[in-house]
Amino acid sequence: MPGSLEPLDVGVQIPYHFRCPISLELMRDPVTVCTGQTYDRSSIESWVATGNTTCPVTRAPLADFTLIPNHTLRRLIQEWCVANRSFGVERIPTPKQPADPATVRSLLSQASSESSSPHLRLTALRRLKGLARDSEKNRSMISAHNVREVALSIAFANTDSEPSDLNLEALAILSIFPISETDCEVVASDPERIEYLVALLFHSSIEVRVNSAALIEIVVAGTRSPDLRAQIGNVDGVYEGIVGILVCPLAYPRALKTGIKALFALCLVKQHRHKAVAAGAVDALIDRLADFEKCDAERALATVELLCRIPAGCVAFAGHALTVPLLVKVILKISERATEYATGALLSLCSASEQCQREAVGAGVLKQLLMLVQRECTERAKRKAQMLLKLLRDSWPEDSIANSDDFACSDVVPF
Repeated sequence: MPGSLEPLDVGVQIPYHFRCPISLELMRDPVTVCTGQTYDRSSIESWVATGNTTCPVTRAPLADFTLIPNHTLRRLIQEWCVANRSFGVERIPTPKQPADPATVRSLLSQASSESSSPHLRLTALRRLKGLARDSEKNRSMISAHNVREVALSIAFANTDSEPSDLNLEALAILSIFPISETDCEVVASDPERIEYLVALLFHSSIEVRVNSAALIEIVVAGTRSPDLRAQIGNVDGVYEGIVGILVCPLAYPRALKTGIKALFALCLVKQHRHKAVAAGAVDALIDRLADFEKCDAERALATVELLCRIPAGCVAFAGHALTVPLLVKVILKISERATEYATGALLSLCSASEQCQREAVGAGVLKQLLMLVQRECTERAKRKAQMLLKLLRDSWPEDSIANSDDFACSDVVPF
Protein backbone atom coordinates (compact mmCIF):
# COMPACT_ATOMS: atom_id res chain seq x y z
CA MET A 1 0.00 0.00 0.00
CA PRO A 2 1.76 3.16 -1.19
CA GLY A 3 2.75 5.62 1.48
CA SER A 4 1.51 3.60 4.47
CA LEU A 5 2.31 -0.09 4.19
CA GLU A 6 5.47 -1.95 3.31
CA PRO A 7 4.68 -5.67 3.86
CA LEU A 8 8.30 -6.79 3.97
CA ASP A 9 9.13 -4.24 6.66
CA VAL A 10 6.17 -4.63 8.97
CA GLY A 11 6.04 -8.42 8.91
CA VAL A 12 2.38 -8.79 7.91
CA GLN A 13 1.05 -10.37 4.74
CA ILE A 14 -1.74 -8.67 2.79
CA PRO A 15 -4.62 -11.11 2.19
CA TYR A 16 -4.78 -12.11 -1.47
CA HIS A 17 -8.36 -10.92 -1.97
CA PHE A 18 -7.44 -7.48 -0.61
CA ARG A 19 -4.87 -6.97 -3.36
CA CYS A 20 -5.69 -5.36 -6.69
CA PRO A 21 -5.17 -7.93 -9.48
CA ILE A 22 -3.47 -5.23 -11.57
CA SER A 23 -1.12 -3.49 -9.13
CA LEU A 24 -0.92 -6.36 -6.59
CA GLU A 25 -1.10 -3.68 -3.87
CA LEU A 26 -3.68 -3.22 -1.12
CA MET A 27 -6.81 -1.70 -2.65
CA ARG A 28 -7.75 1.75 -1.39
CA ASP A 29 -10.91 2.26 -3.43
CA PRO A 30 -12.18 -1.16 -4.63
CA VAL A 31 -14.65 -1.05 -7.53
CA THR A 32 -16.39 -3.84 -9.45
CA VAL A 33 -16.61 -3.93 -13.24
CA CYS A 34 -19.36 -5.52 -15.36
CA THR A 35 -17.60 -8.93 -15.36
CA GLY A 36 -17.87 -9.14 -11.57
CA GLN A 37 -14.14 -8.67 -10.94
CA THR A 38 -12.96 -6.11 -8.39
CA TYR A 39 -9.99 -3.77 -8.87
CA ASP A 40 -8.57 -0.67 -7.25
CA ARG A 41 -10.21 2.32 -8.94
CA SER A 42 -6.97 4.05 -9.96
CA SER A 43 -5.59 0.84 -11.50
CA ILE A 44 -8.63 -0.07 -13.58
CA GLU A 45 -9.06 3.54 -14.71
CA SER A 46 -5.45 3.57 -15.91
CA TRP A 47 -6.02 0.22 -17.64
CA VAL A 48 -9.03 1.57 -19.56
CA ALA A 49 -7.37 4.95 -20.25
CA THR A 50 -4.54 3.20 -22.14
CA GLY A 51 -7.03 1.73 -24.61
CA ASN A 52 -7.78 -1.66 -23.08
CA THR A 53 -11.37 -2.87 -23.51
CA THR A 54 -11.20 -6.24 -21.76
CA CYS A 55 -11.31 -7.35 -18.15
CA PRO A 56 -7.67 -7.83 -16.98
CA VAL A 57 -8.48 -11.08 -15.14
CA THR A 58 -11.11 -12.80 -17.30
CA ARG A 59 -10.11 -11.20 -20.63
CA ALA A 60 -13.83 -10.88 -21.34
CA PRO A 61 -14.90 -7.73 -23.22
CA LEU A 62 -16.09 -4.89 -21.00
CA ALA A 63 -19.62 -4.25 -22.20
CA ASP A 64 -19.58 -0.93 -20.36
CA PHE A 65 -17.07 0.94 -18.22
CA THR A 66 -19.26 1.60 -15.21
CA LEU A 67 -17.32 1.21 -11.95
CA ILE A 68 -19.44 0.19 -8.97
CA PRO A 69 -17.92 0.89 -5.52
CA ASN A 70 -17.44 -2.32 -3.52
CA HIS A 71 -18.30 -0.89 -0.11
CA THR A 72 -18.34 -4.28 1.65
CA LEU A 73 -14.79 -5.14 0.57
CA ARG A 74 -13.56 -1.64 1.36
CA ARG A 75 -14.94 -1.90 4.92
CA LEU A 76 -13.28 -5.32 5.35
CA ILE A 77 -9.96 -3.85 4.20
CA GLN A 78 -10.35 -0.96 6.65
CA GLU A 79 -11.08 -3.39 9.50
CA TRP A 80 -8.02 -5.45 8.57
CA CYS A 81 -5.88 -2.29 8.59
CA VAL A 82 -7.12 -1.37 12.07
CA ALA A 83 -6.51 -4.92 13.35
CA ASN A 84 -2.92 -4.76 12.08
CA ARG A 85 -2.02 -1.24 13.11
CA SER A 86 0.49 -2.60 15.65
CA PHE A 87 2.51 -3.71 12.61
CA GLY A 88 2.53 -0.17 11.23
CA VAL A 89 -0.47 -0.56 8.92
CA GLU A 90 -2.46 2.65 8.52
CA ARG A 91 -6.20 2.61 7.97
CA ILE A 92 -7.14 3.60 4.44
CA PRO A 93 -9.51 6.59 4.35
CA THR A 94 -13.01 6.23 2.98
CA PRO A 95 -12.69 7.47 -0.62
CA LYS A 96 -14.86 10.22 -1.97
CA GLN A 97 -16.97 9.08 -4.87
CA PRO A 98 -16.39 10.80 -8.24
CA ALA A 99 -18.95 13.26 -9.49
CA ASP A 100 -21.76 11.90 -11.62
CA PRO A 101 -22.15 13.71 -14.98
CA ALA A 102 -25.94 13.77 -14.64
CA THR A 103 -25.63 15.37 -11.22
CA VAL A 104 -23.23 18.00 -12.57
CA ARG A 105 -25.58 18.85 -15.44
CA SER A 106 -28.48 19.17 -13.02
CA LEU A 107 -26.50 21.43 -10.68
CA LEU A 108 -25.37 23.68 -13.54
CA SER A 109 -28.92 23.93 -14.82
CA GLN A 110 -30.18 24.84 -11.36
CA ALA A 111 -27.42 27.40 -10.79
CA SER A 112 -28.01 29.14 -14.12
CA SER A 113 -31.81 29.22 -13.87
CA GLU A 114 -32.95 32.70 -12.91
CA SER A 115 -36.38 31.27 -12.12
CA SER A 116 -34.87 29.24 -9.25
CA SER A 117 -34.65 30.85 -5.83
CA PRO A 118 -31.31 32.44 -4.85
CA HIS A 119 -30.98 29.83 -2.11
CA LEU A 120 -31.31 26.90 -4.52
CA ARG A 121 -28.86 28.49 -6.97
CA LEU A 122 -26.38 29.14 -4.17
CA THR A 123 -26.69 25.56 -2.91
CA ALA A 124 -26.03 24.25 -6.43
CA LEU A 125 -22.90 26.39 -6.81
CA ARG A 126 -21.58 25.26 -3.43
CA ARG A 127 -22.10 21.60 -4.33
CA LEU A 128 -20.25 22.16 -7.62
CA LYS A 129 -17.39 23.85 -5.79
CA GLY A 130 -17.18 20.98 -3.31
CA LEU A 131 -17.08 18.40 -6.10
CA ALA A 132 -14.42 20.38 -7.96
CA ARG A 133 -12.19 20.52 -4.90
CA ASP A 134 -12.50 16.77 -4.30
CA SER A 135 -10.33 15.63 -7.21
CA GLU A 136 -8.68 16.52 -10.49
CA LYS A 137 -10.95 14.03 -12.24
CA ASN A 138 -14.01 15.87 -10.96
CA ARG A 139 -12.59 19.19 -12.13
CA SER A 140 -11.96 17.83 -15.62
CA MET A 141 -15.47 16.42 -15.87
CA ILE A 142 -17.14 19.59 -14.53
CA SER A 143 -15.01 21.74 -16.83
CA ALA A 144 -16.26 19.75 -19.82
CA HIS A 145 -19.80 20.85 -18.98
CA ASN A 146 -19.18 24.59 -19.58
CA VAL A 147 -19.05 25.55 -15.92
CA ARG A 148 -17.02 28.65 -16.81
CA GLU A 149 -19.80 30.13 -18.94
CA VAL A 150 -22.32 29.70 -16.14
CA ALA A 151 -19.98 31.01 -13.43
CA LEU A 152 -18.92 34.05 -15.48
CA SER A 153 -22.51 35.12 -16.08
CA ILE A 154 -23.30 34.85 -12.36
CA ALA A 155 -20.06 36.30 -10.96
CA PHE A 156 -20.36 39.56 -12.92
CA ALA A 157 -24.10 40.05 -12.65
CA ASN A 158 -24.91 43.46 -11.11
CA THR A 159 -21.31 44.64 -10.70
CA ASP A 160 -22.57 48.12 -9.84
CA SER A 161 -24.02 46.93 -6.52
CA GLU A 162 -22.78 45.11 -3.44
CA PRO A 163 -21.75 41.55 -4.33
CA SER A 164 -24.24 38.88 -3.27
CA ASP A 165 -23.37 35.45 -1.90
CA LEU A 166 -24.30 34.10 -5.33
CA ASN A 167 -21.76 36.39 -7.05
CA LEU A 168 -19.04 35.43 -4.60
CA GLU A 169 -19.70 31.70 -4.90
CA ALA A 170 -19.44 31.94 -8.69
CA LEU A 171 -16.18 33.84 -8.25
CA ALA A 172 -14.85 30.99 -6.08
CA ILE A 173 -15.66 28.51 -8.86
CA LEU A 174 -13.94 30.66 -11.49
CA SER A 175 -10.77 30.71 -9.37
CA ILE A 176 -10.60 26.91 -9.61
CA PHE A 177 -10.96 26.43 -13.37
CA PRO A 178 -8.83 27.69 -16.27
CA ILE A 179 -10.52 30.25 -18.50
CA SER A 180 -10.21 30.42 -22.27
CA GLU A 181 -8.21 33.19 -23.90
CA THR A 182 -11.42 34.60 -25.37
CA ASP A 183 -13.09 34.77 -21.96
CA CYS A 184 -9.96 36.34 -20.44
CA GLU A 185 -10.01 39.09 -23.06
CA VAL A 186 -13.74 39.65 -22.56
CA VAL A 187 -13.15 40.24 -18.84
CA ALA A 188 -9.94 42.24 -19.37
CA SER A 189 -11.59 44.57 -21.89
CA ASP A 190 -14.45 45.46 -19.52
CA PRO A 191 -13.27 48.19 -17.08
CA GLU A 192 -16.31 47.67 -14.84
CA ARG A 193 -15.49 43.99 -14.34
CA ILE A 194 -11.83 44.70 -13.58
CA GLU A 195 -12.70 47.49 -11.12
CA TYR A 196 -15.20 45.11 -9.50
CA LEU A 197 -12.47 42.46 -9.03
CA VAL A 198 -10.04 45.04 -7.64
CA ALA A 199 -12.67 46.25 -5.17
CA LEU A 200 -13.07 42.64 -3.96
CA LEU A 201 -9.35 42.59 -3.10
CA PHE A 202 -10.35 44.67 -0.07
CA HIS A 203 -13.34 42.55 0.97
CA SER A 204 -13.66 41.64 4.65
CA SER A 205 -13.37 37.91 3.83
CA ILE A 206 -9.84 36.68 3.09
CA GLU A 207 -11.28 33.90 0.92
CA VAL A 208 -13.08 36.42 -1.29
CA ARG A 209 -9.92 38.51 -1.56
CA VAL A 210 -7.83 35.50 -2.57
CA ASN A 211 -10.44 34.30 -5.10
CA SER A 212 -10.47 37.75 -6.67
CA ALA A 213 -6.67 37.81 -6.86
CA ALA A 214 -6.70 34.34 -8.42
CA LEU A 215 -9.10 35.45 -11.14
CA ILE A 216 -7.10 38.62 -11.81
CA GLU A 217 -3.97 36.47 -12.27
CA ILE A 218 -5.84 34.07 -14.58
CA VAL A 219 -7.13 36.97 -16.70
CA VAL A 220 -3.76 38.78 -16.90
CA ALA A 221 -1.85 35.59 -17.71
CA GLY A 222 -4.46 34.51 -20.27
CA THR A 223 -4.61 37.83 -22.14
CA ARG A 224 -2.18 38.28 -25.01
CA SER A 225 -2.85 41.96 -25.61
CA PRO A 226 -0.15 44.09 -23.90
CA ASP A 227 -2.56 47.03 -23.87
CA LEU A 228 -5.23 45.08 -21.98
CA ARG A 229 -2.68 43.80 -19.45
CA ALA A 230 -1.44 47.35 -18.97
CA GLN A 231 -5.00 48.58 -18.40
CA ILE A 232 -5.47 46.07 -15.60
CA GLY A 233 -2.21 47.13 -13.95
CA ASN A 234 -3.27 50.76 -14.20
CA VAL A 235 -6.45 50.32 -12.13
CA ASP A 236 -6.15 52.13 -8.80
CA GLY A 237 -5.61 49.80 -5.87
CA VAL A 238 -4.76 46.60 -7.74
CA TYR A 239 -1.18 46.43 -6.48
CA GLU A 240 -2.13 47.47 -2.95
CA GLY A 241 -4.77 44.73 -2.88
CA ILE A 242 -2.38 42.03 -4.13
CA VAL A 243 0.39 43.06 -1.72
CA GLY A 244 -2.16 43.02 1.09
CA ILE A 245 -2.88 39.37 0.30
CA LEU A 246 0.85 38.55 0.27
CA VAL A 247 1.24 39.73 3.85
CA CYS A 248 -1.71 37.71 5.16
CA PRO A 249 -0.99 35.42 8.13
CA LEU A 250 0.61 32.08 7.26
CA ALA A 251 -2.48 30.37 8.66
CA TYR A 252 -3.97 30.89 5.19
CA PRO A 253 -1.24 29.49 2.87
CA ARG A 254 -3.35 29.84 -0.30
CA ALA A 255 -3.04 33.61 0.07
CA LEU A 256 0.75 33.44 -0.27
CA LYS A 257 0.61 31.22 -3.36
CA THR A 258 -2.13 33.23 -5.08
CA GLY A 259 -0.61 36.57 -4.12
CA ILE A 260 2.79 35.89 -5.67
CA LYS A 261 1.27 34.47 -8.86
CA ALA A 262 -0.84 37.60 -9.28
CA LEU A 263 2.01 40.00 -8.44
CA PHE A 264 4.37 38.29 -10.87
CA ALA A 265 1.78 38.39 -13.67
CA LEU A 266 1.18 42.11 -13.10
CA CYS A 267 4.90 42.94 -12.88
CA LEU A 268 5.52 41.48 -16.33
CA VAL A 269 4.07 44.80 -17.56
CA LYS A 270 7.08 47.09 -17.29
CA GLN A 271 5.36 50.49 -17.28
CA HIS A 272 3.51 49.81 -14.01
CA ARG A 273 6.25 48.16 -11.93
CA HIS A 274 6.77 51.40 -10.03
CA LYS A 275 3.23 50.99 -8.70
CA ALA A 276 4.17 47.64 -7.19
CA VAL A 277 7.12 49.27 -5.43
CA ALA A 278 4.94 52.12 -4.16
CA ALA A 279 2.40 49.56 -2.87
CA GLY A 280 4.99 47.92 -0.60
CA ALA A 281 5.85 44.90 -2.75
CA VAL A 282 9.53 45.10 -1.84
CA ASP A 283 9.06 44.62 1.89
CA ALA A 284 6.43 41.93 1.29
CA LEU A 285 8.70 39.94 -1.05
CA ILE A 286 11.79 40.07 1.15
CA ASP A 287 9.93 39.47 4.41
CA ARG A 288 8.08 36.44 2.98
CA LEU A 289 10.84 34.98 0.79
CA ALA A 290 11.67 32.20 3.25
CA ASP A 291 8.00 31.14 3.46
CA PHE A 292 7.50 30.29 -0.21
CA GLU A 293 7.53 26.74 -1.53
CA LYS A 294 9.90 25.96 -4.41
CA CYS A 295 7.76 26.99 -7.38
CA ASP A 296 6.47 30.08 -5.59
CA ALA A 297 9.99 30.99 -4.44
CA GLU A 298 11.03 30.99 -8.10
CA ARG A 299 8.17 33.36 -8.94
CA ALA A 300 9.05 35.58 -5.99
CA LEU A 301 12.70 35.81 -7.06
CA ALA A 302 11.67 36.44 -10.67
CA THR A 303 9.48 39.29 -9.41
CA VAL A 304 12.38 40.67 -7.36
CA GLU A 305 14.57 40.66 -10.48
CA LEU A 306 11.85 42.40 -12.53
CA LEU A 307 11.46 45.14 -9.92
CA CYS A 308 15.23 45.56 -9.65
CA ARG A 309 15.26 46.57 -13.30
CA ILE A 310 13.62 49.92 -12.50
CA PRO A 311 15.36 52.65 -10.45
CA ALA A 312 12.64 52.85 -7.81
CA GLY A 313 12.85 49.11 -7.28
CA CYS A 314 16.63 49.14 -6.95
CA VAL A 315 16.48 51.90 -4.35
CA ALA A 316 13.78 50.14 -2.35
CA PHE A 317 15.49 46.74 -2.34
CA ALA A 318 18.86 48.29 -1.53
CA GLY A 319 17.24 49.99 1.44
CA HIS A 320 16.06 46.70 2.96
CA ALA A 321 18.76 45.28 5.21
CA LEU A 322 17.94 41.64 4.34
CA THR A 323 17.78 41.92 0.55
CA VAL A 324 21.41 41.25 -0.37
CA PRO A 325 22.11 38.57 2.29
CA LEU A 326 18.95 36.67 1.31
CA LEU A 327 19.69 36.82 -2.40
CA VAL A 328 23.24 35.57 -1.83
CA LYS A 329 21.96 32.80 0.40
CA VAL A 330 19.47 31.39 -2.12
CA ILE A 331 22.07 31.00 -4.88
CA LEU A 332 22.44 27.24 -5.56
CA LYS A 333 19.95 26.47 -2.79
CA ILE A 334 16.46 26.24 -4.38
CA SER A 335 16.69 25.54 -8.11
CA GLU A 336 18.49 26.61 -11.27
CA ARG A 337 15.78 29.15 -12.05
CA ALA A 338 15.85 30.59 -8.54
CA THR A 339 19.63 30.89 -8.78
CA GLU A 340 19.36 32.69 -12.11
CA TYR A 341 16.79 35.19 -10.80
CA ALA A 342 18.69 35.85 -7.56
CA THR A 343 21.93 36.41 -9.49
CA GLY A 344 20.15 38.73 -11.92
CA ALA A 345 18.69 40.76 -9.07
CA LEU A 346 22.11 41.05 -7.41
CA LEU A 347 23.62 42.16 -10.71
CA SER A 348 21.09 44.99 -10.99
CA LEU A 349 21.53 46.04 -7.35
CA CYS A 350 25.32 45.96 -7.42
CA SER A 351 25.39 47.85 -10.72
CA ALA A 352 23.44 50.66 -9.07
CA SER A 353 25.00 50.70 -5.60
CA GLU A 354 28.54 50.33 -4.27
CA GLN A 355 27.04 49.68 -0.84
CA CYS A 356 25.26 46.62 -2.26
CA GLN A 357 28.57 45.47 -3.73
CA ARG A 358 30.20 45.59 -0.30
CA GLU A 359 27.23 43.82 1.29
CA ALA A 360 27.29 41.09 -1.34
CA VAL A 361 31.00 40.45 -0.91
CA GLY A 362 30.58 40.45 2.85
CA ALA A 363 27.75 37.91 2.54
CA GLY A 364 30.00 35.50 0.63
CA VAL A 365 28.78 36.06 -2.92
CA LEU A 366 32.25 35.46 -4.40
CA LYS A 367 32.35 31.80 -3.38
CA GLN A 368 28.76 31.27 -4.54
CA LEU A 369 29.43 32.77 -7.96
CA LEU A 370 32.64 30.83 -8.50
CA MET A 371 30.79 27.62 -7.67
CA LEU A 372 27.92 28.64 -9.93
CA VAL A 373 30.00 29.13 -13.08
CA GLN A 374 31.43 25.63 -12.66
CA ARG A 375 28.04 23.97 -12.17
CA GLU A 376 25.58 22.65 -14.73
CA CYS A 377 23.15 25.55 -14.84
CA THR A 378 21.36 27.74 -17.36
CA GLU A 379 23.50 29.78 -19.72
CA ARG A 380 21.70 32.92 -18.56
CA ALA A 381 22.62 32.19 -14.94
CA LYS A 382 26.26 31.63 -15.91
CA ARG A 383 26.37 34.82 -17.94
CA LYS A 384 24.87 36.86 -15.11
CA ALA A 385 27.33 35.32 -12.64
CA GLN A 386 30.28 36.20 -14.88
CA MET A 387 29.07 39.77 -15.27
CA LEU A 388 28.61 40.10 -11.52
CA LEU A 389 32.09 38.71 -10.82
CA LYS A 390 33.56 41.25 -13.20
CA LEU A 391 31.56 44.06 -11.62
CA LEU A 392 32.76 43.11 -8.12
CA ARG A 393 36.46 42.72 -8.98
CA ASP A 394 37.41 45.97 -7.20
CA SER A 395 35.50 44.91 -4.06
CA TRP A 396 37.18 41.53 -3.62
CA PRO A 397 39.29 41.11 -0.50
CA GLU A 398 42.83 40.05 -1.36
CA ASP A 399 42.51 36.71 0.40
CA SER A 400 39.38 35.96 -1.64
CA ILE A 401 41.22 36.59 -4.88
CA ALA A 402 44.03 34.31 -3.81
CA ASN A 403 41.66 31.55 -2.76
CA SER A 404 39.71 31.77 -6.00
CA ASP A 405 42.52 29.87 -7.74
CA ASP A 406 41.33 26.76 -5.92
CA PHE A 407 38.18 26.75 -8.02
CA ALA A 408 40.04 26.44 -11.36
CA CYS A 409 37.24 28.40 -12.95
CA SER A 410 38.04 28.67 -16.65
CA ASP A 411 34.50 29.81 -17.48
CA VAL A 412 34.85 33.19 -15.82
CA VAL A 413 35.39 35.94 -18.36
CA PRO A 414 38.92 37.40 -18.19
CA PHE A 415 39.20 40.67 -16.35
